[in-house]
Amino acid sequence: MQVDIPYGEKSVKVNVTEPFETLVPRKVTIKDQDKLIGDALENPIGFDSYDEFADKCDRLLVIINDATRPTPTSKILKYLLPVLSSHPDVKFLIATGVHRAPTEEEYRFIFGDTYEVFRRRVYAHDARKDNDMTFLGESKNGTEMYINKLVPEYRNVLVIGSVEPHYFAGYTGGRKSFLPGVASYKTIEMNHKLALSDDACSLALKGNPIHEDMVDAMNVLRDLNVFSIQTVLTGDHKVYAVTAGDLHKSFDAAIEFSNQIFCVPLKQKGNIVITAAPYPMDIDLYQSQKALDNGKLALEDNGIIILVSKCRTGVGEDAFLDLLCKADSCQGVLEILGDEYKLGYHKAAKMAQIGTRAQMWAVTDLDDEIVKKAMMKPYKNIQTALNDAVKTIRARKKQPRIVLMPFGSLTIPLISVGK
Repeated sequence: MQVDIPYGEKSVKVNVTEPFETLVPRKVTIKDQDKLIGDALENPIGFDSYDEFADKCDRLLVIINDATRPTPTSKILKYLLPVLSSHPDVKFLIATGVHRAPTEEEYRFIFGDTYEVFRRRVYAHDARKDNDMTFLGESKNGTEMYINKLVPEYRNVLVIGSVEPHYFAGYTGGRKSFLPGVASYKTIEMNHKLALSDDACSLALKGNPIHEDMVDAMNVLRDLNVFSIQTVLTGDHKVYAVTAGDLHKSFDAAIEFSNQIFCVPLKQKGNIVITAAPYPMDIDLYQSQKALDNGKLALEDNGIIILVSKCRTGVGEDAFLDLLCKADSCQGVLEILGDEYKLGYHKAAKMAQIGTRAQMWAVTDLDDEIVKKAMMKPYKNIQTALNDAVKTIRARKKQPRIVLMPFGSLTIPLISVGK
């Protein structure tokens, strides 16, 4: 049977001849997006309407995601255009975290038709520019909260985010717009070190040290006037739900909608898993790792997991690849982590944990030597990788069972206990 696997902005047909199961985000009924946005803004949780919020703000900072997320920012901004374009003092801050600034093409992806209206008011956060940061206090864990100085300077903040499962923060969205979104490199590094904990995983909030540190760090921002708009998208990037109002309450409400789409039942784990990072989450290897982390939940021990990602701009944050290069095995990587930590090492840790119990292969545009340094077997063709995986499993005298995850970055396999 032929199935489509995303690769870049297109898809590749792959012939699957062995027993397989396909996991994709659930199909849901889609309502009119303008009505979803309008209803959320007119009935925000714990807030007046958005119009009343904006009218009371003499200065307004809008924090929005960069191009590594499919957040429908352009749709929200188009809806808000009459209010935002007439505001006397509004600026836009791209929540890049430690990512690079968007390219011109990516800015147009983020803003859509509103880019020409707002482009002179747009600033890309740079976590490495210490002069752009201001210190606001510490979390209970000791995370020092250095944040872009535009945030306390403007005080009135509109946050536009999207909520889906995240492999160590539990979920994206909400508080993540501030940490890591517009925090300093040092702050992000201190927070992300907590990702080495086994409790830092998809769907987990209570007891997740990353999430709890983010929430606690937000306490130093309690003097801000924050209005939140959180969106939930389907697997093919259509708007499914919009929540608005209080930052934490709108985030919690969006989680319920997110689970309806992205948590998918799995009948049986496979000894071969193909997990794809769909556009735009295939921007680099650093971001594509999320598809691996979700895919491992569908994989038997000693199986083969195949990452499919174009990795359009290369590796991304170099630190995690640097760590992988320091050891000759995945177990060696984990041993090094007992002695040192740099931002990006959490990615290496999550990959190394998979590599200690399974083979990692990758179909990418990256140079083969780079893929090998990341402790994965390189391929340029999905069909070839799958055929080789089938041969490998058969050579072990086992029946191949394949799990396909075309939207691996956005799919959380849930298997019944005892399966």
